[in-house]
Amino acid sequence: MTAQTELALPRTRNVITRGIADGLHLGAQLYISVNGEVVADAAVGESRPGEPMRPEDLVLWLSSCKPVTAVAVMRQVERGRLRLDDAVAKHIPAFAQNGKGDITVRHLLTHTAGIRGAALHANGKPWDQVIADICAAPVERGWVIGETAGYHTASSWYVLGELVQRLSGIPFARYVREKIFEPLGMNDSWIGMSPAQFRAYGRRLAPLYDTSRGTLEQDQFNNTEAAAVMPRPASGGRGPVRELGRFYEMLRNRGAGGGHDGGFGARILSPACVDDMTRRHRAGAFDKTFAHVVDFGLGLIINAPAPADSDGAPYGYGPYASPATFGHSGSRSSCAFCDPARGLVVAWACNGRPPEPEHQRRQRCMNAAIYEDLGLSN
Repeated sequence: MTAQTELALPRTRNVITRGIADGLHLGAQLYISVNGEVVADAAVGESRPGEPMRPEDLVLWLSSCKPVTAVAVMRQVERGRLRLDDAVAKHIPAFAQNGKGDITVRHLLTHTAGIRGAALHANGKPWDQVIADICAAPVERGWVIGETAGYHTASSWYVLGELVQRLSGIPFARYVREKIFEPLGMNDSWIGMSPAQFRAYGRRLAPLYDTSRGTLEQDQFNNTEAAAVMPRPASGGRGPVRELGRFYEMLRNRGAGGGHDGGFGARILSPACVDDMTRRHRAGAFDKTFAHVVDFGLGLIINAPAPADSDGAPYGYGPYASPATFGHSGSRSSCAFCDPARGLVVAWACNGRPPEPEHQRRQRCMNAAIYEDLGLSN
């Protein structure tokens, strides 16, 4: 198979162009590899009105960057600095306040900690203040730590980032840049960049648009320098989606870089560690945030096959993904995953955020079309 820089995958292109016509987004980036061979590395549509989207543009990944933070945490586990069943308060004593003394690292990674609302107003705040606010927050009323399940959009991920900082002695943004992105050749990927770097990228930084009201409106926070500079472990990742795909190729290779732009041979995690991350640690639990049963590994959503009469879990990988498929998506905009049974890695991002139902339909159609175009739907 040959890389399709113009995206000659007809069903997939149709999903994207139909979304443009329907006002869901202006454009999209898509990266696909099968057994390590790149079969699509393309951009469709526009990054801004009148400007074409390019594969090298930097797009916001939102929550699709959560697995990067999880990998940074697992590197601390591998080095013996941390155990998954350590109480968080062992390493961050102030975290024990208001009934949180029994919350473990595993609970943070599986969204069973019960502190979903502890960082709702974190955007724009200094890191240390965000951590202090989370440490002071109580566990949700009626939550059984480790049993009740509910997706944590930000709070637990700041705590995981703080653990990485304290245990490695390196600021979180610098850690993921130096220990994960650069070794994999992800040279334009960041979770928090410098102001000078933000300005240097200029118009390579593709804006994210809110299309939920039927109009094209710039995201009032995520497109700003302040947002790009702030290290947000749950949602601040940005870069070309081809580089997010490279991250998943490392996971498909059980922790080793895949050979792109200097990444060949880079060992990020051990095979055993990747195997642990990508198995089910939370299975069959009803998720109070998603209002659906969702399975989790360690910082990764694991595919749960849906009944024939169901659309499946929100932010799923489509009707053809194998049960072992793992990955993560970004709120109403992006998706990245690996289907190890087929050697498939997919990463895509649209620059418009429509209402949730429209995005879920877009995500299901996009992922189904990819499998169909590649002849993997059987």
